[in-house]
Amino acid sequence: MKSPVAPTRRQFVKTLGAAALTAPFITRNLLAVPPSAVLRHASFGAAGMAWNDIQALCSNPFVKLVAVAEVDLNRLEEVKSAFPNVKVYQDWRELLDREGRNLDSVNVSTPDHMHAPIALSAMQLGKHVYCQKPLAHDLYETRVLTRFAREKKLITQMGIQIHSEKVYRQAVALVQAGAIGKVREVHTWSSKKWGGAGAPPTTSAAVPAGFNWEMWLGGCAERPYAGAEFYHPANWRRRLDFGTGTFGDMGCHIFDPVFESLALTAPISLRSEGPAPDQWNWAINANIRYVFPGTRFTAGPTIAVTWYDGDNRPPAEIQALVATPKPVEQKSDSAKKPKDPLNEGSILIGTEGVLHVPHIATPKLFPLEKFRDYPMPSVQGTHHWTDWAEACVGGPGKPSASFDYSGPLTEAVLLGSVAVRFPQTTLEWNSAKLEFTNVKAANAFVRRSYRKGWEISGL
Repeated sequence: MKSPVAPTRRQFVKTLGAAALTAPFITRNLLAVPPSAVLRHASFGAAGMAWNDIQALCSNPFVKLVAVAEVDLNRLEEVKSAFPNVKVYQDWRELLDREGRNLDSVNVSTPDHMHAPIALSAMQLGKHVYCQKPLAHDLYETRVLTRFAREKKLITQMGIQIHSEKVYRQAVALVQAGAIGKVREVHTWSSKKWGGAGAPPTTSAAVPAGFNWEMWLGGCAERPYAGAEFYHPANWRRRLDFGTGTFGDMGCHIFDPVFESLALTAPISLRSEGPAPDQWNWAINANIRYVFPGTRFTAGPTIAVTWYDGDNRPPAEIQALVATPKPVEQKSDSAKKPKDPLNEGSILIGTEGVLHVPHIATPKLFPLEKFRDYPMPSVQGTHHWTDWAEACVGGPGKPSASFDYSGPLTEAVLLGSVAVRFPQTTLEWNSAKLEFTNVKAANAFVRRSYRKGWEISGL
């Protein structure tokens, strides 16, 4: 008997179109059931990145948005305009309770602290999950999500969409083809400054009508609402309890092509040379040095990967390796500041050359003269959201950042959020045991507890 051949994307879309005409709203549980024409979907979050995810997923004709959960009813305008019949809930638990049987999949596009509770609760109901980065707020949460998805054979994807774009795939292909030889060290950075200083207000501001502050807090400790300037809708990224700083926000993106191209696993140790966070906020200007076990793509038994953010950059001698001749300045009436070529990205230093991986642009090989005629890999990008959605209904798409990949990536990133709490201290990491072996105090930041009434079974 011949093995079944997976449908091409063209065949798949054609089949879906025909099926949708005859059975547009097939009701069934997707697990272990033949594929149907409709992916019944819910979004946790309605604005910001959630709205981007909704648009990208629902650009596929077979995805039907059934419901959204949004704690701030003032942020529903775009969703209600585009999907006037969508069901709206403020309580994500109520959505799962009432709509669970009508759903096949969800996207979790909330602040970081709610990723794990919502994603795990959805997976416990058998739902496929697209989750924004970082996969979770803490290391233990990340490990739980990864293991559960694998055990239940759920289709997952983390929202590191550049992972599927041509430019990052080219970077991976260049390294793995040996363009720069074996890699000796890596420097990676972001200019963002998701940090701060100082205590939140101790008196509560007026909570806007339609915004459920208690629901937004979720499992975090109670505190007064401090207004838009400190938490919702964007500045939560700066706060220890809710976000994961610049590293959590951008590390999962920028670290990604390094992690994949070198086939990295869990680090052995890490050390922060930057400032520590205060009681409430992540610091900026991080400098974190990881040591990973070597792989077939590295030059030695271990390899160092150093992260910088804020105003920090790799040392001048490292930057000089990827310097390009400055163009002749042209007089202009525009006062616009030229883009910093080292704004965000990575530099991989190999035995035969250097690779600069900007975020997001075509990777460049150095020295320029040596690689002037080097052929760039012939790779194509794919649609990150469609790859996942198609896989959920048995189509040709295949998620490239499933939790099996993005879970270990996120763990590596989040280890940095522990290291910064112990400046100038080398932390030795045992990934199998999920613990630091030499600084026991660091283990207090591996797993957090949830306030009473907000506990989630399994977390």
